[in-house]
Amino acid sequence: MAEVKVIPCLDVKDGRVVKGVKFENLRDARDIVEAAKAYQRQGADEIVILDIAATVENRGTRMEWVKKLAKAVTIPFAVGGGIRSTDDMQALFDLGAAKVSINTAAVKNPALIKEAATRFGASRLVVAIDGKKNHIGSGKPRLEVVVSGGNESTGLDIVEWARQVERLGAGEILLTSKDADGTKDGYDIEMTRAVAEAVHIPVTASGGAGTLEHLYQAVVEGKASAVLAASVFHFGEISVREAKEYLRSRGIAVRL
Repeated sequence: MAEVKVIPCLDVKDGRVVKGVKFENLRDARDIVEAAKAYQRQGADEIVILDIAATVENRGTRMEWVKKLAKAVTIPFAVGGGIRSTDDMQALFDLGAAKVSINTAAVKNPALIKEAATRFGASRLVVAIDGKKNHIGSGKPRLEVVVSGGNESTGLDIVEWARQVERLGAGEILLTSKDADGTKDGYDIEMTRAVAEAVHIPVTASGGAGTLEHLYQAVVEGKASAVLAASVFHFGEISVREAKEYLRSRGIAVRL
């Protein structure tokens, strides 16, 4: 079994790391650089930094945050939010980002995935997929893709979109359940497993981590290749080191 990655996520707004529930009611968590350094010390495999207001505010990524992060840590980090073109991606790579993550832009313009994969290679391209569950009989996909910070339904079936994303050349998928986000009630296992079993590229589970057991479930039941969390890490409920030691104690391969 390949090593499972443990990844803290820094949702950034107005220069601060924030965290909400179901993409709403954001509260201040900590300073970007302070958080990144702490997670590196704890053994995080990677960090994801998301400029969560960029798409909603119709602007590009705040480059100054990326510059600060690149100076603060040596572990790989991915940047998402407000990326609309391969030139935007190049600018982030030039500042030190290891990967870029696209979401709304990929749905609006799927050709961007192929263009980016061709220009930079699949290993540097993450496609983030935000999803929600619909009631059976609603006339909508059971698992539906949402964009623009979760505010816009697309009518796209998550599994079908994930397969298309893989065909177009993405190197990995960052899958977030809007319904579970920030609740600490656990990842959406149904959604995670459905996507992980449909594609051959790594899938990172995101949204809902509240306990160490939830991380284990995402890997074993959800078939995730990596687990991403925010609230439990930001507010000191679980450390990255604790998460890794627990997963290893349960037979999951991780890098300590």
